[in-house]
Amino acid sequence: MSRNRHQDVRVRVLDRCFRSRQRQYTIDDLVDACNDAIGDIYGGKISIRTIREDIRFMRDTQGYNAPIVSEPWDGKKHIYYYSDPHFSIYKTELSEEEIDKLKATVKILGRFKGLPQFDWMGGLLEGLEDKFSIRGNDNCVIGLEQNIDYIAVEYLSDLFDAIINHQVLKIHYRKFSGIDHHWTIHPYYLKQYNSRWFLFGRDNDKPERIVNVPLDRIVNCQASSIRYINNDLVDFDEYFDDIIGVTMNRNQKEYKVILKFDEDRFPYIVSKPIHGSMKIRDKENHIVELNLKPNKELEALILSFGDQVEVLEPQWLRDQISQKISHLMSIYSPVKIDRTT
Repeated sequence: MSRNRHQDVRVRVLDRCFRSRQRQYTIDDLVDACNDAIGDIYGGKISIRTIREDIRFMRDTQGYNAPIVSEPWDGKKHIYYYSDPHFSIYKTELSEEEIDKLKATVKILGRFKGLPQFDWMGGLLEGLEDKFSIRGNDNCVIGLEQNIDYIAVEYLSDLFDAIINHQVLKIHYRKFSGIDHHWTIHPYYLKQYNSRWFLFGRDNDKPERIVNVPLDRIVNCQASSIRYINNDLVDFDEYFDDIIGVTMNRNQKEYKVILKFDEDRFPYIVSKPIHGSMKIRDKENHIVELNLKPNKELEALILSFGDQVEVLEPQWLRDQISQKISHLMSIYSPVKIDRTT
């Protein structure tokens, strides 16, 4: 059984190499490609003789009758390829370029494998790896923000399943102040922002309202026998377009927010707009314009820029930021005085 599985993997790899028009494969290259696949999955090494037998089998009319060409190249070497670039022994086989992209995807998805809420992904990845004879590259080439110690991670699986299976939930929620609240929620959407996860759904007691529940504030979560109401309130593909972050105040109107950045910060803001509505209002004076609904996340973002930004409009937001800065000064000023006495 092991030998047949080895041969199936080798033939898949050879078929992909013969179809490639991006690279030329010598017999040594073919051996290396097969060894990479076999070694990743089963271990061990493949010989040149084995690859030559595989090529002979693929060419044979009792095999795949594959139009494999052996062409002299660079002196004594030969390159191998299909005379018909559209030929494949697998009608649904992916191209070499597609396989490379799939490898990168498997590597990224593999970062979630092992987390309790993504146990199902292990089987999915193993299926992809076996079907296409690939393994994610051991060398990580992309980094994703991930907090493995995040206390709310245990709820992701249950909430994800509840959304998919249309299951109403009874949620025991506790604020940082210690005040408890109990909600019955029809769950619709999960969103991550600033390394925290949030659940969005319909409040059963106020069915016209979408509520936002931070997962790290959930004390307990249980299934409810209440009939699930499908989402007919909002389109989550557009729900966050008018805000920064996740806090949506239903009574808040949209404002034109004018920000002036200093010369050093401005290029970074241009290269990475802080909101989808951002446009440059005055390039020479480093002024940008946002059209959104101000919320606490916007205020936190503005404050994070320190003295590199100034709120020009609206006046009420400018005053609000000014008050927070004054409060900060009142906190730090006594420290400075104490240090100089």
